[in-house]
This record gives sequence, structure tokens and C-alpha cells, in this order.
Amino acid sequence: MPRPDHSSRLGIALPEVLRGVGELSAVNRSELMIGDVMLIRTRNSLYTIRLTGRGCYHATGGWFDRKGLSPHPIAINGCTWGGTLIKVDILAACGLCIEFSNRVVTSPVRSIVVLRAATFN
Repeated sequence: MPRPDHSSRLGIALPEVLRGVGELSAVNRSELMIGDVMLIRTRNSLYTIRLTGRGCYHATGGWFDRKGLSPHPIAINGCTWGGTLIKVDILAACGLCIEFSNRVVTSPVRSIVVLRAATFN
């Protein structure tokens, strides 16, 4: 029996996606300290996210402002490529979308600035 031709499928194979992860401009979960703030510009919005405790953040801007919820206590699930594959050790990465614990997913991140708590305390 002939094997099906998969060369015409759209998308990228998982190994190919994972090879490019190391090249992302990203903020790893383990890099932030309590009080640190991330300023994140996405394609559609600007977010300010402050680490308030282990896995706990306060988010303002974007969806949270539009819903009148800023500042909103929330967790960050990780980053996606716009689908269901999620990188849980990254909080924000250029080119990826942030997924919050309430299932809100941002448009792709364009830039990230991290302000260390020690610089403004």
C-alpha cells in the first residue's frame, strides 16, 4: 500500500519549532524577582505586568483596560505560537502570544522591557 504524501501539509513540525525557541528574545519565568515589571508591546496593545508573588502578577493595559479590570491579579500560563502549543517557562517572547490564566491570549509580542524592582525601590 502506498504511503500518503504529507509534503503538501501546511504548518511547521514540532522539532522545527523547538529549534527556533532558543533564538527568541524572551523573558523566562525564572528571571523575574518580586516587584519586577515587564512593559510589553504587542501588535495591538501595551501591557504592564508586575510580579507580585510566586506565579502571581498584576496586569494592566490591553484587554484588562478594555474590560475595566486594571490592575488585575492573574497568572501567566506561558507563550504560544497562536495555537495550542504552549511554552510554559517563558512569560513573554517576541513573536509569540502571551496566554493568561483566564485564557486571554494577546496578539504577538513586538517588544519587551523589564524594569527591575531594585532600580526604583
